[in-house]
Amino acid sequence: MTTRRDFLKHTPSLIALLSGLPSLAQSATDGLVAKKSIILRSSWQTVNIGDIGHTPGVLTLLEKYLPDVEVRLWPSSVDNGVDELLRRRFPKVPIIKTPEEIALAFKECAFLLHGSGPSLVATGSVVQWDKETGKPFGVYGITFPGVYSPDPKAMVTPNPQAVEMLNKAKFALFRDSPSMDFAKKNGVHNPIMEFCPDGAFAVDLRNDQAATTFMKEHGLEEGKFMCVIPRNRFTPYWEIPAKKTAFDEKRDTRNKEMREHDNAPLREAIIAVVRQTNMKILICPEDETQVKLGKEILLDKLPDDVKSKVIWRDKYWLTDEAVSTYIRSAGMFGLEMHSPIMCIGNGIPAIVGRFAEQTSKGFMWRDIGLGDWLFDMDNEQDIARYAPAVLAMAKDPKAAKAKAAKARKFVEQRQRETMDLVKKNVTAV
Repeated sequence: MTTRRDFLKHTPSLIALLSGLPSLAQSATDGLVAKKSIILRSSWQTVNIGDIGHTPGVLTLLEKYLPDVEVRLWPSSVDNGVDELLRRRFPKVPIIKTPEEIALAFKECAFLLHGSGPSLVATGSVVQWDKETGKPFGVYGITFPGVYSPDPKAMVTPNPQAVEMLNKAKFALFRDSPSMDFAKKNGVHNPIMEFCPDGAFAVDLRNDQAATTFMKEHGLEEGKFMCVIPRNRFTPYWEIPAKKTAFDEKRDTRNKEMREHDNAPLREAIIAVVRQTNMKILICPEDETQVKLGKEILLDKLPDDVKSKVIWRDKYWLTDEAVSTYIRSAGMFGLEMHSPIMCIGNGIPAIVGRFAEQTSKGFMWRDIGLGDWLFDMDNEQDIARYAPAVLAMAKDPKAAKAKAAKARKFVEQRQRETMDLVKKNVTAV
């Protein structure tokens, strides 16, 4: 009879024998080698579904292309239900918040990846990682420098620490070509500098039940409505109690000066689509302040015969419900950036209106082959072409979807290539 002592005595040789068989080698050694861990520094704020979208987008790419790597999320903000949203979609991703959790991650993680954003947002965190660990890091899909000057001829000086960190990074990837050009002209000489689509292109969050319930309540049929998002020149964060931002008189004045100028073309497009097609329109927000703005600048100023086919969403929403709604629409137009990004990432046509205050991020539309769906609201010739472009999209959904699909294919190619770059640097550690 085999005793427990006999079994333990022979177990090491048995494992060695099984490990020598190719078909059993992996199963015999599973659990003996710990997964490599990395930090994703991301999640900048939660009052904007686009800023929320950066994180689940990059997490989705890491999940797909680096499945054997553990990712720990180091966020700036995951309040307003975003913590729960991320945990539902990424239950295996630890969200590190406390000093103890961050310190442990610094000790155990081999690489830090700065996620997509309007600049090198977490420059201080990257500096901290570099000084305390000396371990490698990379920058994935940012605008640079991400600041606005009211004088287009004024010289913008980038943060010297940001320049230093971009040079120290294993790679510096930019979400729009003007950012990369600016970096090269202002002291960044990293040998690996490339275009990288904004992480939000990869968002696959869904809340189908909420989306379909809302659509049914408001008579919206799949493929028979378009979404529109208005915008101020500057987001009036002082209108959001949770942000606790001081009132900015200069920015408020600029918003009031340009509000009608910028949003009148959207109304013109709404009127054209409603009167000349069978499409309805959904006015919706990308940030909390645009709920009220949508009613005041768009809905309330529409002719009565048009209003009956226009739905105003009177509440802010999270990224999952928004995406589930967008994918059921015929297309998107407006003055925002990240809702169009999430549309194209899911094959839905999207037109972008931009202005100087939004920095250079809008030019990524040219980078992905959608230059004729990008409109400069500081250019009167572009403004004149805006409504006709939206109407053309509404009248020929098939052609619009084909165009969106081509851009999506290019984005996905760059996602594969840039994630391969991330993988090579992580596995090399």
